[in-house]
Amino acid sequence: METQELHRGRLIDHIQLVVRDLPASQKFYSALFEVLGVPIGGTGPDFFWADELFVSTADSQAAQGVLTGRHHLAFQAKDRATVDAAYKAALANGGKDNGAPGERPYHPGYYAAFILDPDGNNIEAVFHGAAKRSAPSVHITF
Repeated sequence: METQELHRGRLIDHIQLVVRDLPASQKFYSALFEVLGVPIGGTGPDFFWADELFVSTADSQAAQGVLTGRHHLAFQAKDRATVDAAYKAALANGGKDNGAPGERPYHPGYYAAFILDPDGNNIEAVFHGAAKRSAPSVHITF
């Protein structure tokens, strides 16, 4: 697989999750990302990826070292309605409630929902309130 396009300029280059059941995870993340507007970038027999998230089986060549515990990943949503829709889509596709959509005390306007994915990772969909970006991302093509 050859990557022809990337969006860079954010803090994280990429994150890899090693999962027990790749089809269950792919169903969960595909539904969540469809609502959030994040396309699945590619798949293989033991992995799939979307933007900076790489998900693989423990047998993948990319999975090295000892498996660790639960992770927390927060994905940006464009508005409160998208947080609500992402929460519903995730629950309908193998996720478990870990905090229904609502305002959180982290800062004014912080609206989020938390879902446990099929491996128990704490997945958050968050809208930070009205804000202005200088650019959506840095677009790189090869």
